[in-house]
Amino acid sequence: MQSFEATSTLKPALFAGRAKLLVGRHWPLILFCLALAFLVSGLFLALLGGWSTANVLLVSGILLVLSCLLVEIASKLRRKEFGLDLIAALAMATALWFGQYLAGAIVSVMYAGGHFLEFYAHRRAESGMTELLSRVPRSALRISDGEFIEVPIDAISPGDRLLIRRGDVVPVDGTVDGRTAVLDQSALTGEPLPARVLQGEVVLSGASNAGDAFDLIASKAAKDSTYAHVLRLVEQAKQSKAPMFRVADRMGLWFLGLTLLVAAAAVAASGDSVRLLAVLVVATPCPLILAVPVALVAGISKAARRGILIKGAAVLEALSKIDTIVFDKTGTLTIGQPTVSDVLGTDDPDALLRLAGSAELASAHPLGRAIVKEAQSRRLLLSKPVRAAEVAGEGVEAMVDGRRVLVGGPAFVRAKGIEPQMSVADASASALVCVDDRVFGAIRFEDPLRGDAVRAIEDLRTLGIKHISLASGDRLEVAKAIADRLGMDAVEADLSAADKVEIVLRTKALGSVMMVGDGVNDAPALAAADVGLAVARGNLAAAAEAADLVLLKSGLSGIVAALEVARRSRRIALQSVAVGIGLSTVAMAFAGAGLLPPVQGALIQEAIDIAVVLNALRALV
Repeated sequence: MQSFEATSTLKPALFAGRAKLLVGRHWPLILFCLALAFLVSGLFLALLGGWSTANVLLVSGILLVLSCLLVEIASKLRRKEFGLDLIAALAMATALWFGQYLAGAIVSVMYAGGHFLEFYAHRRAESGMTELLSRVPRSALRISDGEFIEVPIDAISPGDRLLIRRGDVVPVDGTVDGRTAVLDQSALTGEPLPARVLQGEVVLSGASNAGDAFDLIASKAAKDSTYAHVLRLVEQAKQSKAPMFRVADRMGLWFLGLTLLVAAAAVAASGDSVRLLAVLVVATPCPLILAVPVALVAGISKAARRGILIKGAAVLEALSKIDTIVFDKTGTLTIGQPTVSDVLGTDDPDALLRLAGSAELASAHPLGRAIVKEAQSRRLLLSKPVRAAEVAGEGVEAMVDGRRVLVGGPAFVRAKGIEPQMSVADASASALVCVDDRVFGAIRFEDPLRGDAVRAIEDLRTLGIKHISLASGDRLEVAKAIADRLGMDAVEADLSAADKVEIVLRTKALGSVMMVGDGVNDAPALAAADVGLAVARGNLAAAAEAADLVLLKSGLSGIVAALEVARRSRRIALQSVAVGIGLSTVAMAFAGAGLLPPVQGALIQEAIDIAVVLNALRALV
């Protein structure tokens, strides 16, 4: 019985909590619908002759929107922000004072509609982040007394033994215990090739396990680890970043002054206080309230169809002003995966690749996959390896067509009793290939440019981007080769996450800066830039959280498309505002002269709104 009573008590509380959350999440839409319902029902009753009830409904709609608007204004004033909301509030309050309820209700609907459109733009952008941010490591597999226990990363203490499975993101800093670990550290360091970490060596949080599962002895708590440090840098960069202001708020401030000046002059010249309301009604900046968010939301929707996630209208505005870009290298300008660049030390590269590729069929190592992919791209017939054995992070041994094949580094080859020729071993090769106890040749790897990188840089120059630079965590000679090939204006390499932030802040002296990156080490710089853009890649969570926009589809052409969409959307928004404010100014003059009563002024203002909204919708195309 007690259980039933507890459940009966809990259900109403749970329902109330869910209802409150639902209302809060959809309040701008609810407010707009209520304001519209009060206006429509009031007009309907007025047509039937029920003016007293109609006025009650119209006043209710005005008071509802006005109360919400006053709360919003108070919040903005605390942040020392001033904008167009003040004019809408004055118009509604004045309409109530003079009993012009229909005019006030029309203004309340227009304001609530514009507020909903802006809210919709932010919600649309935020909804696309759920999948990306779910990739942040939140738990780990702890080994305790021979048992595996899933624990939150905040519960990990120094000395805990963790199992890092293939594909896992390392949750805390620690040391390898047992077998050699093969780690993809490109998100942290910019180095595209997997790194071998031996027993007792340090592993940084944020790296991904590219090899077999291994044990990690935690050396730090999650809050003190490398990944947490990067996220703290992100927060610091965000706090130091200048806020993004809407063009509507900036223009609304001077328009407010003009409106009050015209209204005061009209009352002073005529002595008719109703003209104050008439001026305020036609001056209600609905072109700013509606045209700007409509054009920017349309631009955000257009970008989303192209796989570009933009986090709000303010980001779209800032993006339209970008004239300087800083690029990361690995995974951004390059594909971020090793590929075979050359076959050395043999006159028959296809034969070498066929044997090496056959042996590597038994391996899941990224370099092994690159060899197999290259052999398959050359249409070589691979054989099934027999008695294959892999030493994690070292190399693989197998029998292929009755021949003993070894593929691995010099240390692996020497351990098998084969002394490689130094001319081959020193040829910058990442893998030696031995057949029947002799070195057959070597394979060199590279991280190639994305296929559209050259074209994207050219298109950015055509768009008028005046300065393009490269900031990489990779070695200087590698980064410089990429920068020279793409014709970049500057290059810096061997950078940490903090170094990249410093470069972005320094580059701001040249103009409005966009940082383009993809990894954990790019996240603070993405947050520090005027606009941060994250390019889709496997370990994107930290970068996506810090960035202002995310390319969900692979390819750099999205950067060009994002800039084009942003510039066009802002141009259309400004056109709509200019026309709408111009017409409103003319209507203000008529209202100030007593030629335009409040209700007719509100209807004319609505006609202006429709015209500017239709023009703003061109940003969708």
